[in-house]
Amino acid sequence: METKQITPLPERVRTFLPTNLLINSWKNIEPFFIDLQNRKYNSLQEYKKWWLDRSELESALSEDLAWRYIKMTCDTSNKDLLDSYQFFISEIEPHVAPYMNELNKKAIESSFVNDLPEDFKIAIRGVKKALEIYREQNIPLQTKIATESQKYGSITAAMTIEWEGKEITLQKASSLLKNTDRTIREDVYKKLQERRMLDKNTLNDLFSELVELRNQVAINAGFKNYRDYKFEELGRFDYTIDDCYKFHQSIEKEILPIVEDADQKRKKTLQLDSLKPWDTDVDVEGKDPLKPFETGEELINKSIECFHKVRHSYGEYLEIMKEMGHLDLESRKGKAPGGYNYPLYETGVPFIFMNAVGTHRDVVTMVHEGGHAIHSFVTRNMEIVDFKSTPSEVAELASMSMELISMEHWDVFFKTSDDLKRAKKEQLEKTLKTLLWIAAVDKFQHWIYENPKHSNEERMIEWKKIIDSYTSKIIDWSGMEDVKARGWQSQLHIFEVPFYYIEYGMAQLGAIAVWRNYKNNPEKALDNYEAALKLGYTKSIPELYKAAGIKFDFSQAYVKELADFVKSELEKI
Repeated sequence: METKQITPLPERVRTFLPTNLLINSWKNIEPFFIDLQNRKYNSLQEYKKWWLDRSELESALSEDLAWRYIKMTCDTSNKDLLDSYQFFISEIEPHVAPYMNELNKKAIESSFVNDLPEDFKIAIRGVKKALEIYREQNIPLQTKIATESQKYGSITAAMTIEWEGKEITLQKASSLLKNTDRTIREDVYKKLQERRMLDKNTLNDLFSELVELRNQVAINAGFKNYRDYKFEELGRFDYTIDDCYKFHQSIEKEILPIVEDADQKRKKTLQLDSLKPWDTDVDVEGKDPLKPFETGEELINKSIECFHKVRHSYGEYLEIMKEMGHLDLESRKGKAPGGYNYPLYETGVPFIFMNAVGTHRDVVTMVHEGGHAIHSFVTRNMEIVDFKSTPSEVAELASMSMELISMEHWDVFFKTSDDLKRAKKEQLEKTLKTLLWIAAVDKFQHWIYENPKHSNEERMIEWKKIIDSYTSKIIDWSGMEDVKARGWQSQLHIFEVPFYYIEYGMAQLGAIAVWRNYKNNPEKALDNYEAALKLGYTKSIPELYKAAGIKFDFSQAYVKELADFVKSELEKI
């Protein structure tokens, strides 16, 4: 693959912190907080310099924590890496929180605050909200929550099954659900569920403890429940709880019928009397699973080529990450589940983590995280970290849009027209099914934290009731009722980052609209997409969506418009 020579990134130079600063004890860090807390400024220029120095400190701490997290998730069996991460959580963060609250006060109380450039407006809004909900008694609770929530990754990373005499990860096992032999699919599915069942009670107990801790944080901060607290903490300024309910309803009404229609066709084509959960991923024409790549090296090289085709600079970003070793793509025992793009605010070059096993879904994950990476690169030179720290509704717009945009260049991964069509169809059908799952997960979390005293049994009953509303009635779950009732346990976000999930749904709607624009006028759509990303978080969410050439809208009419577009594109394949 021939590409132009990569333009080297300018080296970051610290102006406030020592270049060789070691974050190995609180006493090494505290002097810089004291400096910021005690510093006097007599002009707007000096006040802005204070903001820049504060941002430099935040970026350094953020990146140090990031690397501890990255290394821990790459090898959850390594106790030293776990201890390193927990050291930061227990010995650094609790000290940082009170200082940050004081710095927030100092920022807002300054006579220069209203003279800052317009770009600071959103950051100041966030600082004011952080001051409102801060409670010192929550610091130890939040430390414990951070420590406990990480147990989910360790528990699930240790899950394996035996298949054909080998121990394989659940990610690898899940890829076998595309096998054309129905007996194999059923056997693998049941082995997967039997393994998950072993930790059912452990995960229930862990989650009950997390709910109790989170509820106490909310009560301490003067909120009726953790849901209301979390909305404030997440800075959801641009939409309400009622908007979430509207999203739930719109998705159920407009997306479910399309999915059920597709499942009915699947059942008919497969000539099945009953469409079971292990029949939903296999190719309906009996073809072997798509195999877009063999190794992690091949995945990144093909992704680079694909991104070059979208826009040359996007391919360069992935090449830089490859050169810097900021990629860990292949699944292995002891590696935490899932995938992520971790922004590294000081370096400006993010890290992509995932569990690739050679499937089409891995390609989607890679281009998704690559979309996040593009976002990191185009905002890396923004003045302060607050500008680069975009809300999830916008961050996920970057990634989910790239899933659909890059699809137009997936010939890099799929060499025959038939395979390419299969991949596109699978992607679009998955897009619709994901919206249903997102609505269910979000609705479930509303119930959980509005009813924090619920029992494990009540939780399972409620999830079953909710998921029934968002699951295709064509799928036969008889004999698998318990599997369905504990399906929520497979969702990492519920354990580790509560309420961070509906953003995927909002962004998915936005991504469909971006892709629709791309189909009509590729260059203009990309220009708008990139213009929105370059704004970071200096505008409201609706303003950022508008910059991308789309709407921030959850109404049933708009969801129907986008759903009809996806349906029409599916029919063209």
